[in-house]
Amino acid sequence: MHLARRAPAPLLLAAVALIALNLRPFITGIGPLAADIGRHTGLDLQGMALLTLVPMLLMGVVAFAGPALQARFGARRSVIGALVLLAAGSSLRLFATGGGQLVGTAALLGLGAAVVQAMLPGVIKRQFPRHVGLVMGLYSAMLMAGGALGAQVAPLMAAFGGEWRAGLAWMALPAVLALALAACSLPRDPAGGRNGLALGAWLRLPRVWLLMACFGLVNGGYSTVVAWLAPFYREHGWSAAASGSLLALLAVSQAASALLLPALARVNHSHDRRPWLWLTLAMQAAGFGALAFRPDAAPFAWAVLLGAGLGGCFALSLIVALDHLPDPARAGALSALMQGGGFLIAALPPLIVATLREALGGFAAGWLLHLGCVAVVALLYWRVGPASYAGAMRPAAQRRHCSTESANEQA
Repeated sequence: MHLARRAPAPLLLAAVALIALNLRPFITGIGPLAADIGRHTGLDLQGMALLTLVPMLLMGVVAFAGPALQARFGARRSVIGALVLLAAGSSLRLFATGGGQLVGTAALLGLGAAVVQAMLPGVIKRQFPRHVGLVMGLYSAMLMAGGALGAQVAPLMAAFGGEWRAGLAWMALPAVLALALAACSLPRDPAGGRNGLALGAWLRLPRVWLLMACFGLVNGGYSTVVAWLAPFYREHGWSAAASGSLLALLAVSQAASALLLPALARVNHSHDRRPWLWLTLAMQAAGFGALAFRPDAAPFAWAVLLGAGLGGCFALSLIVALDHLPDPARAGALSALMQGGGFLIAALPPLIVATLREALGGFAAGWLLHLGCVAVVALLYWRVGPASYAGAMRPAAQRRHCSTESANEQA
């Protein structure tokens, strides 16, 4: 038990990085192979959207169970079990023959990713209390790098293996490696760890809903881009490999931004992340606007711009959630709930954009939809200043008690 807790920091960092690498390839690998998958499975555009929607929905639903999983099994066992699901889900894609089976593997993979995302931020807060921003930046960057890996390698492996199934099934290999490293390095959970509030009490805090909305609207942009950027450019005459490279470039830009922006935000020793969040939102707005109005002018530049905005905003959003509370267990629970509601919101835009595409004959309306979402998030983040953290996370009964005491003192 003590050995697991005292695993060397570099080994634990390597585990965090490799685990995060497995959380997106199974989603980003779909887009470059969408035409082949649809041709062989019979999935139409809306059916193809399910391969993104189902994992995102599960990431949302399961995150709400994060505090209960933490209490019942602990973070270590939950993450190890989730990695088993990720390895199994990718392996089973080698044998998928129809759309229903492929959606079933998407559910299995989404479940595994959901559990990891609900558990790992709390582990990072507990094990690296003085470097939460930097380690969350590493986690986010490797998560995005996994997206790049999936987009780039999937078409190459499909070509090498002679069919699209090989382009998806190879993802079991990094999952098995992460499983082995996690078993060696993840610390045991402290005895008696609690999140401090029941689910109902968390959901009575307006700040929880605000964080959910911001996280969901931003990641809805990510899920749409992952699902439809490659098919969008294939409609413009690009090959599967070229569109996959574009998606990979976007993911590399996400990873770089997720790693660099939290580090830059830490340089000025300010806990107010909003100026950096607004910078990432401005980059997203420019990227979505460019896709809507000038998609062929500079596609690689638009991918870099969008990637930097989405990746940096993802990392900073997780850090903001963890900043709200000093206790690692409660901060991890807040992060899980933010992701829960957020991913439920983020699951819908790919389907909405697919519907708009079929109704209007193009993707421009979808890109403009996300431009509007960015504007909403920019306004919502005005309320998320560090001075508001303590009051926003105080249960309503305590807030009323404090208000009564203050009134009595004034009287």
